[in-house]
Amino acid sequence: MANTRPPEVVFWSLRQKFVDSDDDVPEEAQQVMYYSLAIGHHVGMIDCLKTELVCPLEQYQQWLALLPEGEARRKLQGLLTFGEITIDSTHTSLLANALAPLRDSAAEPFNHWSATLIRLMGEIVREPAIYLIVKRKP
Repeated sequence: MANTRPPEVVFWSLRQKFVDSDDDVPEEAQQVMYYSLAIGHHVGMIDCLKTELVCPLEQYQQWLALLPEGEARRKLQGLLTFGEITIDSTHTSLLANALAPLRDSAAEPFNHWSATLIRLMGEIVREPAIYLIVKRKP
């Protein structure tokens, strides 16, 4: 039976990690270890992803068109090129500043999506180990 759902974009947050290891890892080394695991070395690791936002791909593209030209728009358009992007603490100010006008004045659902992403950026600022994985699903 064929999938009749339209393509969509899913934003997941990674808030916890469980590493299968008998070794105690010093606190200062944990972030380096987690980052290394996140970029492709997933041996012995379970990601705990929480769905934060789901939007139809067509509306995601309309949302991006509302953003001004620049780095924030380019970052979010990366999903269309690569099928997946990661948003981490290096992107928080860039994205929150670009999305704030849409949160305040865009039509539904774009104002709600912008507010959701701004809230998530604030959570990442408070806890830099949190990051978002954004993926296009067929």
